[in-house]
Amino acid sequence: MKLYSTNNTDHLVDLQEAVFKGLPEDNGLYMPVDIPVLSDAFISALPNLSFAEIAFEVCKNLVGDYIPAGDLQNIIEKSINFPAPVVRLADSVGILELFHGPSLAFKDFGARFMAQLMSYFNKGNDQELVILVATSGDTGGAVAAGFLDTPGIKVVILYPSGKVSPLQEKQLTALGGNISALEVDGSFDDCQALVKKAFLDVDLRKRIRLSSANSINISRLIPQSFYYFEAYKQVVQTGKKVVFSIPSGNFGNLTAGLFAKRMGLPVHHFIAATNANRVVPDYLLSGKFSPQTSIPTISNAMDVGNPSNFARMLDLYCSTWNIMKKDISGYSYSDLETREGIKEVFDQYQYTIDPHGALGYLAFEEYKKDNSDTFGLILETAHPSKFNTEVEKITKQVVEIPERLATLANKTKLATSMPIEYDPFKSWLLDNY
Repeated sequence: MKLYSTNNTDHLVDLQEAVFKGLPEDNGLYMPVDIPVLSDAFISALPNLSFAEIAFEVCKNLVGDYIPAGDLQNIIEKSINFPAPVVRLADSVGILELFHGPSLAFKDFGARFMAQLMSYFNKGNDQELVILVATSGDTGGAVAAGFLDTPGIKVVILYPSGKVSPLQEKQLTALGGNISALEVDGSFDDCQALVKKAFLDVDLRKRIRLSSANSINISRLIPQSFYYFEAYKQVVQTGKKVVFSIPSGNFGNLTAGLFAKRMGLPVHHFIAATNANRVVPDYLLSGKFSPQTSIPTISNAMDVGNPSNFARMLDLYCSTWNIMKKDISGYSYSDLETREGIKEVFDQYQYTIDPHGALGYLAFEEYKKDNSDTFGLILETAHPSKFNTEVEKITKQVVEIPERLATLANKTKLATSMPIEYDPFKSWLLDNY
């Protein structure tokens, strides 16, 4: 498998180099040279295949012979070992629950696959690998759970102070072991900027072996494409055109869906549902991309003002706005509207949805007004218990907290305060690794 940089198509690397480097030196993002189209026979057979069988086939076609089939099967079995069920709300809408993994967020799929892949590639390497990850909420918890106690790998999580929920923060800061947390006095974009600067720092990379676990890393996107196939198989019998409504922040999730479509999955349309951070919906309307300072919202995992994966979206569409907007619609909602969405879903369907999924619901409801022949799959990206304070106020119901999250509540927070300037961050890394 060969990959190129979005900033230089002549810059080619293999999968192992792309996974460990995370980011090319030219500040682009890695993209596969070839995105294969799966056979019609495979697409037709989806309802008869298990999730693991689907994941293996999709992954095998992407990576080719780069990883032996037996080793790839082992990676899939250890990482894609929890379900992604569709819960029907009505004849035209369903919820794709992506929170059944260890950290109760969709990012478990990418983080666990990445951990297994890096562990596979890292065998026999004596130099410690340090993974840097910026999080606006769920990424850090998923990466921490996925890499906990992985030999030869240390994880550093940067998160914005005061901008993640209390239980999300415990997922980042209470595990200890090979997981370290840095509480940054800024926004998610500030955290992401620190990580990017570290990867572009030639001096630092000579002294520390760095990699990234954000969705800028291609190994995060590959497994996220799997559950689009898994979701499609569960609703194909409706006979309706399938639309995915995707709560979107850094846009890795939507990009993974675009990968699935390029591989032959018959997706009719994608919806990018955002909170007040609406730079991509604005682009889809105007053709102009104008990054902004991120705005804090109750759907905090999506508080991103300059989404990294937009570069991959542009690359897939050859920077052609007119073509992209045919496949993707964008909608943006305020916190007030988000709360109304949570209430509507609960009152109408007795289903408790989190603030991120509520945005996906609102966006599909708006889209289907002019597209009544569609079936909407709303990606529920996190368990509502991670936002129980907000959700319980709206639904007037207690949200049960799964045991694997509840056990963290009384654990001690271990985090180092960090300013947004790069030099203190670099010094901390050199002092600790």
